[in-house]
Amino acid sequence: MNKNENDELFLANKEIALQHQQKENLAAELTIANQEIVFQDTEKEMRAAELLIANKELAFQNKEKETRAQELIIANNELAFQNQEKEDRAQELIIANKELAYQNKEKENRADELIIANNELAFQNQEKENRAQELIIANKELAYQNKEKENRAEELIIANKELAYQNQEKEKRAEELSIANRELKSAEDDIRKLNDELEQKVIERTAQLEFANKELEVVNKELESFSYSVSHDLRAPIRAIHGYTKILAEDYIENFDAEGMKIFQSITRNSKKMGELIDDLLAFSKLGRKQVSFAPIDMTSLVKLVQDEITEEEENLPNYTVGILPPAMGDKSLIKQVWINLISNAIKYSQHKSTTNIEIGAYEQDKLIVYYVRDGGAGFDMQYYDKLFGVFQRLHSQEEFEGTGIGLAIVQKIVQRHNGLVWAESVLDEGSCFYFSLLKTNKE
Repeated sequence: MNKNENDELFLANKEIALQHQQKENLAAELTIANQEIVFQDTEKEMRAAELLIANKELAFQNKEKETRAQELIIANNELAFQNQEKEDRAQELIIANKELAYQNKEKENRADELIIANNELAFQNQEKENRAQELIIANKELAYQNKEKENRAEELIIANKELAYQNQEKEKRAEELSIANRELKSAEDDIRKLNDELEQKVIERTAQLEFANKELEVVNKELESFSYSVSHDLRAPIRAIHGYTKILAEDYIENFDAEGMKIFQSITRNSKKMGELIDDLLAFSKLGRKQVSFAPIDMTSLVKLVQDEITEEEENLPNYTVGILPPAMGDKSLIKQVWINLISNAIKYSQHKSTTNIEIGAYEQDKLIVYYVRDGGAGFDMQYYDKLFGVFQRLHSQEEFEGTGIGLAIVQKIVQRHNGLVWAESVLDEGSCFYFSLLKTNKE
């Protein structure tokens, strides 16, 4: 190797040493930059941790801020991802530095590869410049993200103020609820006292009802005893009178003069009336004890049956006008007695008219069916209406119209036992109309 080659080699080594020194300086700068990045990353991680704590506290305080907290978490995840990318790039720089050191050592050992090494170094420097540009861009992105974090921190401050205001409102509402609870407790105490008083009253009323029921049982037993007495003890004299009048009629009727015949007929008529009174009184007393069995009643067929039965007994055949009669709930045998009494009365009080016209109809009223029987007979004065449904109460004399005065009382009692009402309208000498109401059937 001649002197010129040695000089060139010496110069080349100096250049390599100078480049090596520059590389070390660059490596030192990169190390400082990496430390700054690590410091910034640490700061960022601390801020991210603080933001996460703040987000958790905010989420706990107000669920409505969950959306913003989710955005912060996503931003932190993106930041962590970017930091991971930066760490990967720093690792790549470290590997590149190691490769550079290895290449310098190779260049020292292999001078003939210096040109290739220099080219390789130039390429690596270009890569470093590119990475430095990437770091600059990353720093700009970091600055932008920090700005965004500051904006979000301001939003968090505003949100905290809103939360404080909401908490203040909640405290006010809590105080209002506390007052309301105290009032409610006072009301509950009042209700408890009222319940205690009500229970005491119920106990007293129950005792009164039990006593009244016992008295009612005693009265019912006395009524049954009275009914038995009427049925047996009072009927015996009536049967005896009937028997003796029959004997007189068969054996001694020709011996009576006009006055005797009049007395005999009076005895016969009054004994018959007494028997009818006893029968009606017994029927009226039995109504209070008879069990009412409710079932749908075909009123059209029932009224037709009553018409047929009454027509067989009446000489004065009435002219019936029967409208539509909807079915109703009731005891068929008892309701039949109502129709018998009302239609019989209409015929009886029309007997002095040239024609007997009776109208039977019905109409609906809420949950009830109202039935009526209208006649053009004698009618009655409405000022005596309060006596109309009383037992043995008559608005016409016995000589004018026969009867016992119990028929309408029986009608009223039967209708009342069906939870209905009975009433009448009348004009004297023009006619009357009797109404009664029953419950509709379930199909109505």
